[in-house]
Amino acid sequence: MSDTNETYAAVDLGSNSFHMVVANVVDGRALIVDRIKEMVRLAGGLDENRRITDNAGDVALQCLEKFGQRIQSIPAANIRAVGTNTLRQARNGVEFLSKANAALGHNIEIISGREEARLIYIGVANTIFNDTDNRLVVDIGGGSTEFIIGKGFDSALTESLFMGCVSISKHFFSDGEITAKKMRKVRIAALQELESIQGIYRHYGWDKAIGTSGTIRAIRDVGIGEGWSDSAITPDSLSEIKKALISIGKIDDINFKDLSANRLPVFVGGVVMIICHR
Repeated sequence: MSDTNETYAAVDLGSNSFHMVVANVVDGRALIVDRIKEMVRLAGGLDENRRITDNAGDVALQCLEKFGQRIQSIPAANIRAVGTNTLRQARNGVEFLSKANAALGHNIEIISGREEARLIYIGVANTIFNDTDNRLVVDIGGGSTEFIIGKGFDSALTESLFMGCVSISKHFFSDGEITAKKMRKVRIAALQELESIQGIYRHYGWDKAIGTSGTIRAIRDVGIGEGWSDSAITPDSLSEIKKALISIGKIDDINFKDLSANRLPVFVGGVVMIICHR
């Protein structure tokens, strides 16, 4: 970044939500001036043939048009827009991407899972800098979950696995019923996916674990709001949330006071995934 005053924008087309951050860079320091997030749930809009449905595509394009209006005065060289897991999987991704580029007014780059993980870690390192501890960073997205171990600004291990809160919720909880049996099935599926990386990650080791996604923040907030935790996600708070969800029995009947309506449809899937990862 230069020492002059410039404006930059980053756009993230996630599988669950789309994010945009606009920042002014003044003498090499970034000051965020605008931050927009919209729940799009593109992963939930994939049909049985892994094609983005017209309805899901329309919602996504409307969001990108809003983003495009905000960034139209920013130089193209100062904008980076990236698409993640759902756009990597979608069989009509090229067709959708053409429309998405036009709606945003800027070219969107489809990045690999490991590049997504690397960028997530950079974001954490710039927000919570620590150059002494090995840190495990976990980001539960809509269609994938990223795992990174790093120290300081350097990531040592990066991985992206094909499981996310939207895809898990859609596959296992589409009827809205919450049962212990379903949770066990999710746990088995998640552990099978984790098997490919758990050996090397445990061998490398970490001193602290950090969760970065909206799903993880929602689980933390519910634990604190219900009095099951003081400040963070703990084994006890997870156990209490799990028991409460099974007791409630239906997604539509969940009424945790600190859980937003937007997060409700994918909350159960996120909870089970955190239980599997801990």
